[in-house]
Amino acid sequence: MSGEENLKKLSYAQLLNFCIGFFGLQFAWQMRIILSGPLTESLGASPLLYGLIWLAGPVTGIVVQPIIGALSDNTFTRFGRRIPYLFFGALFGAIGLILLPKSQFISTLFGENHPVWLALFISAIFIWIIDACVNAAQGPYRALIPDNIQKNQHAIANSFLSFAIGLGSVVAAGAAPLLKSVFNYQMSVDQQFSMAGIAFILGMLWTCITFKENIPTKEQLAEKKLEAKKTASKPFIENVKDFLSSSGEVGKICTIQFFTWIGLMSLLIFFTQYVVHILYQVPNTVGLEDNVISIFEKTQIEAQNFAQICFAFFNLICFVVAIPIAKMAEIKGNKRVHATSLAIMAFAYLLMACLPNKVSVFMAMGLAGIGWASTLSLPFAMLSKYIKEGTEGSAMGIFNIFISAPQVLVCTLLAWFINISVYKMGEYTNNHWDYAFLFGALMLIISAFITMSIKENDK
Repeated sequence: MSGEENLKKLSYAQLLNFCIGFFGLQFAWQMRIILSGPLTESLGASPLLYGLIWLAGPVTGIVVQPIIGALSDNTFTRFGRRIPYLFFGALFGAIGLILLPKSQFISTLFGENHPVWLALFISAIFIWIIDACVNAAQGPYRALIPDNIQKNQHAIANSFLSFAIGLGSVVAAGAAPLLKSVFNYQMSVDQQFSMAGIAFILGMLWTCITFKENIPTKEQLAEKKLEAKKTASKPFIENVKDFLSSSGEVGKICTIQFFTWIGLMSLLIFFTQYVVHILYQVPNTVGLEDNVISIFEKTQIEAQNFAQICFAFFNLICFVVAIPIAKMAEIKGNKRVHATSLAIMAFAYLLMACLPNKVSVFMAMGLAGIGWASTLSLPFAMLSKYIKEGTEGSAMGIFNIFISAPQVLVCTLLAWFINISVYKMGEYTNNHWDYAFLFGALMLIISAFITMSIKENDK
């Protein structure tokens, strides 16, 4: 028996309330995206080492989300199936965010003669903890939609999550530049990470308290437990095969995500460094003396603020277009809207690579926000019709592999290529961070073509 008939249609106010926890989650992750590059570089990370540290996201996504997703399918408590994972993911993630910028201080607790690489190692540990916790909360949060919301509202519910992602990212990215602009107060990196940790735990706590998971009848509960037990008893690779073979279109949707997220992470990982080193012409500071680094300190802070403003605009556009994209998809079809959005994003990447000036970069980030909004909702809407009831968590976890695995290529091969792409800048050296956008544009174009091959009932 399906539990669909027990699900009530949610109002826009209820959908808005539903996504508050995701607002906090994205606030935290956005701060980690923006500031982890400058933070780890100040501790001695090269482009390649920075990319390897960024492996925290995809590796924990590949490992944590499928495991947590499967566990949440088999979790039946008075607090709900997914809620415990949301709460504890946010709690430990918030602790990691607050401690990350204190890595240098923590390293001094090991004595005056501690190794020079210890602070960087400690920061890497905290980044891995943060990313693991974000993934532990994100998968079950996505699974709340097929669990508790009618199928005909899945697209709009995912779009509300895109709305929350956009808003959370705008506030996270814009807070420090706004305070600097209005009150001439520059927030420290420490303060910004603490703010992110507080937002993560408070937002998720609100969702845990106010969103009531659908409580199945005894008959439905027994059916869900039986289905979950069958899924859990299979080897993980068998669950992956079953997921991919559920429909010929599922494999295409996974392939779309694979290429899309290579393109997306080319931006998310390297944009701040691109702004600092290419747009503002700050040389590679790794290995330079402190008195030389101090010469570029003011310019680097200005560059970081501009990168945050660009990220705020990028996510503001995501925030503004998230709901209209869902509405347009209902009229034109998911694949047409998504393919067009990816093509617009690819154009934005080429604009940044070829015209590195403030105006073009700022406008390009706005255009890229359209593709970001579409990626955060429409692939999930296309996939949701193929998910078997009772396996929502594991399905989202497996689907996340095709988001996380391609990021490994960005963190290793692309980071390595940027690392060896060195050029002279006067008496200093710099790296071609702009190459990330040329590579990313190609991946997005491939993804757009695959999207158009999806078979769906276009309206």
